[in-house]
Amino acid sequence: MDFLTQLQSSFDWRTIIDIAVVAIVLYQLIMLVKGTRAVQLLKGILVLLILSNVTQYLELATMTWLLDRVWSMLFIALPVVFQPELRRALEQIGRGKFFVRHAQSVGSEAMLQVVDELVRCTQVLSKNRIGALIAIERTTGLQNFIETGLKIDGVVSSEFLLNVFIPNTPLHDGAVIIRNDRVAAAGCFLPLSESPTIQKELGTRHRAAIGLSEVSDSIVVVVSEETGSISVALDGVLTRFLDEKSLKELLCRELVVESTKSYVPFWRS
Repeated sequence: MDFLTQLQSSFDWRTIIDIAVVAIVLYQLIMLVKGTRAVQLLKGILVLLILSNVTQYLELATMTWLLDRVWSMLFIALPVVFQPELRRALEQIGRGKFFVRHAQSVGSEAMLQVVDELVRCTQVLSKNRIGALIAIERTTGLQNFIETGLKIDGVVSSEFLLNVFIPNTPLHDGAVIIRNDRVAAAGCFLPLSESPTIQKELGTRHRAAIGLSEVSDSIVVVVSEETGSISVALDGVLTRFLDEKSLKELLCRELVVESTKSYVPFWRS
C-alpha cells in the first residue's frame, strides 16, 4: 500500500510529459535508423550484448575477456560506422525535420500496380536499347543512396520512368529508387560490386545493381544499353535475360507477396 501511495505521488504531469517526450524521440531515432543499413549493425550489437550477459552469468572467463575487448573497440568504431546516420540526424534536427511523419507500407494492390508499370517500362526500354537502373526498396532502407540523387516523391508510371532514362537527359545515367509505390529519387549513385566473379562484359550499371543487392535486400532491375537485355539483381546474384513474363513473375513473387505482410517488426527490418 505504501508503495502504491509513493508511486501515485511521484507520477504527476511532469512525469507524463517526460515519458511522452522520451517515447517520441526513441520512435524517431528508430525510424531514422530503419531507413538505413545501420539497423543491421544494431542487430549485431544486440547479439553481442546478449552474449556478454550470458557469458558473465555463466562465468566464462575467456569469452568475457574477449567480449570486453570487443566492446572497447566498438566504442571507438561506432562513431565512424554510424557517421552517415549521425550526420543525417543532426541535419534533420537543424532543418526542423526530425519530428516528421514516416511513410507507411502499401498493400498488395498498389505493389501490383508498381510491378505492371515497371514491366511495361522495361519492355519499351529494352526494345529501344535504352539503359536503365531501377532499385526497389524493401526492408533495408536506402535513404543514404536516395540522398545522393534528386528527390522526387512521384507516382510510379512507365511514362515518367521512360522520360527519366532518355539519353542525354540530366538523370539518365543514375539510378531511380522506388520506395513503396512512389519514386523516391532519380539520378542516384549506387555502390559498385567488387566481386571477382562478375563477368567482364557487364558494365557499370550491372555492377552497381549487384553492389546494392549485396548490401541490402532491395531488388534492382537493369536494362542493358548495349544489348537491351533485362536483368534483376537480388541478394548479390544477377539473373539475366528475363522476358516480360519471367520479369513479372519474379517481381510479383518478391514484392507483391511480401507486401501482404501487414506488419514487419523493427528487429526484422
